[in-house]
Formats: sequence, C-alpha cells, structure tokens
Amino acid sequence: MQHTFPKNFYWGGATAANQFEGGYREGGKGESVCDHMTAGSRKAPRMYTNVLDPNVYYPSHRAVDFYHHYKEDIALFAEMGFKMFRMSINWTRIYPNGDDAQPNPEGIEFYRKVFLELRKYNIEPLVTLHHYEVPYHLSDAYGGWLNRKCVDFFQNYCRTVFTEYKGLVKYWLTFNEINAGQMGIGDILSLGLKTPDGPNKGPGDVKDLDLMQARFQALHHQFIASAKAVKLAHEIDPDYQVGCMVAGGVFYPYTPNPDDALKAQKDMRMNYFCGDVQALGAYPFFAQRMFQEMGIQLHMEPGDAQILQEGKVDFYSFSYYMSTCSTTDPKVEEANGNAVIGVRNPYIPASDWGWQIDPKGLRYLLNDLYARYHLPMMIVENGLGAVDQLEHGAVHDSYRVDYLRSHIQQIQEALADGVDVIAYTPWGCIDLVSLSTGEMSKRYGFIYVDVDDQGNGTFQRYKKDSFYWYKKVIASNGEDLD
Repeated sequence: MQHTFPKNFYWGGATAANQFEGGYREGGKGESVCDHMTAGSRKAPRMYTNVLDPNVYYPSHRAVDFYHHYKEDIALFAEMGFKMFRMSINWTRIYPNGDDAQPNPEGIEFYRKVFLELRKYNIEPLVTLHHYEVPYHLSDAYGGWLNRKCVDFFQNYCRTVFTEYKGLVKYWLTFNEINAGQMGIGDILSLGLKTPDGPNKGPGDVKDLDLMQARFQALHHQFIASAKAVKLAHEIDPDYQVGCMVAGGVFYPYTPNPDDALKAQKDMRMNYFCGDVQALGAYPFFAQRMFQEMGIQLHMEPGDAQILQEGKVDFYSFSYYMSTCSTTDPKVEEANGNAVIGVRNPYIPASDWGWQIDPKGLRYLLNDLYARYHLPMMIVENGLGAVDQLEHGAVHDSYRVDYLRSHIQQIQEALADGVDVIAYTPWGCIDLVSLSTGEMSKRYGFIYVDVDDQGNGTFQRYKKDSFYWYKKVIASNGEDLD
C-alpha cells in the first residue's frame, strides 16, 4: 500500500492577510471588519468596535508586517522548500469599500509583486478570496452578507483578481471556513453581521429573534457567490482550480449510549452542510428538517438551485486542529476549543489553550470526507499554538515538531487508505496574530517574529528548530520525519 507521498505533493504553509499582512491604510487599502477587532487573551475575549478607538490596540493594523517584509518572508519559505503558500487577498486592498466602481491599482500591484516573488522560487500560491475580511463599508452600509447585493460586489472583485493574476495563480479558495457562519462564531468576521451583543451595534443590526434566520440567509448568499466565482474562474481560465474551505471537526460519541452516537453523527454535519452545497451542488438531505426545527425559512431566488449545481468546486480543503466528544449528558465538562466545541476526551491530551491533540482524528476525517465527496483533499490549516521562548536567537520547539510529525504520519496512513491528499499547508507557518484571541504569544510558526501582544518589538525574523525539521521533511517528501 502507498504510504509515501506523491511526487507532486504540495508541502507548504498557510496565512491570512488580517493576521499576517499589516499595511493598514497603506497603498490605498480600506477598512475591513477585522480592522475593528481588538486584541484579547485566553481570559479576555476580542471585541468588535464600530468606531476605532485611538487608545485601543487593533492587531490587524500591523500584524507581523508582511506588507513590508514579503521578499524576506518568501525567501525563508523557499529556504524551507515550500511547494505551496496559502495566503489571502484582502478584499479592501483591491476594492477599499467593497462596492467601488474601480479597483485600487496599488493593491493590485502589491499582490502581483507577491505572486511574482513566489513564482521566482517555484512556490505555487493558494489564494483565499474571502478570509474573514468583509469590507467594513459593506457591513456598515449594507448589513453584510445578509444583503444579496454583496454577491454582485464579490463577483466584481473576483473578476478583477481572476483577470489580473491569470498565469500567476492556479489554485483558489472562495470562502475561508465558510461553516463559521453556520455555527455562529463568524457573525461579524465571516458574514459581516452586527449582532445585538456588546459593542457590535450599528446600522443594519440583526435582532435577537432574527439571528439564526440571518446567519443562514447570509450563508446562502455566500454559497451563491462561491458558485458564481467557480463558474467565472473556469470561464476566465480553464486551468483555474477552485476549492471550498471548511472548518473540519471530528466528533466521537462520549459513551456507547445510542443518544451520544446520534448526537455525534449530527455534530459531524458541520463538515457536510457547507461541503454538500459547494462540492455536490445542492443542500444536503438533512437540511429541510434542520431548517424546520430551527424555524428558518430560507429565501431562494429563481435559478439559485441551478447556480449551485453549476458552481461545484474542484477540490475540498479544510482546517483540522482537534477532535472532541459529543454527549447528551449536560453534566459532562465542556472542552475549550475554537470552532469545535464539545466534551473532553479522556484518551487524548490537550494544548495549553485546551485544544485536544488527536492526530488519528485527521486520518478519520480524511477518510470520511473523501468517501463522501471523491474530490482531491487539501489540509490547508493544521498546527499547534504554543508559547515559544526566544533564547539567543533560537527557539527550541520540539513540542511543535512532535505535533506536526504525528499528524503527517496519519496523512501517510490516509494515503495508504486510498485517500487522494494533494496538499498540506500547516497554519501560521510564520508567527502571526491568533484569530481567536488576538494574541501574538499563541504562536504556530516555523519562523519566530519578534513582536508581542501589544505590537511592540523589532519584527525581526528568527528560524525555530521546527524550521530546520520541516525543511528536512519537505526535502525527503515526507520520508524523514525524525
């Protein structure tokens, strides 16, 4: 059986503009909703402020300053041997308000320079079009993705970048972790919805009773936008490959109780609801009952079903960080997590942030998704957030190596199972701002960036021990994991 990685396997790393790029207000960039997200911590949540407060730190404004360091950073990726680099285009760098009549030429040229630099080292860009970067103006003036006009604005943006970067980019992702909108963790960042809680209030607010309805209606508009983007991409360049991107989760029954098994089966649908629409071109069989039980009446325009069917993606990509357990027993302790919330599994360890470390869950999920979709699989986020110590220009992060090694071994097992896995781009290949907490101290990268949780530091880059380990892994095409 095939335990080895294919010769053309895409090894690399992943980032997102709002956590990595910086250059806020430079080069004609407009504001995104993420530019209104404050810093946070393990104990204090990030907050969205409708008006920017000059006395508050907003991490996305500088992040780790890829905007000014892109040549240096790409050279480091090339030194590791990257075959693919996942990044996102910030919509507001191309169309500052989202609904502008003309694109911003400085933004177009910035990304062109980035793609040319990647091509210089034979690194394939994997470009996310919408990675928690709703233009602030579209959220504030239109109510975000709840307004179907955003479909046309997104189509205009996609047409621009598909045309401008033809020949420089082959692989695209439409919406990052699109199921975040379904799960209620992406109201503002993913959908641009301003909810009634805390400081998130402003024009176009969504009321409490309408929230679930608004989430799924906005998500439907993203499905239509994604399908139209896929079709448009293939029209502009038949070689374009466009994928979905789903927050992947694995749920095990906490006990053999049939109720727990049924709960786990239902929870696994977080992988299928959006996946079915984007990969199979229609809402899943369970959607009707789900909508009925939630009191949701989805509005679909005539022709929407055909649009979804004609806009199926070419491959399925997902993030995977942890697994969890499902139970109907309310007394069982809840586990901490990001998108995947459940109960703690007593058989597996957890990170300092409470994320349960389960490499075999990755193999489980790969088999599960491939059996359902029969599409090439990309693992476009995976990694360990940890506190790293910089000592004399070095970071000894054997814990990160152990985490990644164990997950790569399970990808090998999935390949032997017959799963068509074509890419692995671990998250935060260079240190960046944590989305969930807004911290820098929760680090993922192979490259250390000297900046703290309040944006102070030299921004100098340092190679961690994991940098040299991953370089060896790539050079051996996954054969040398020691």
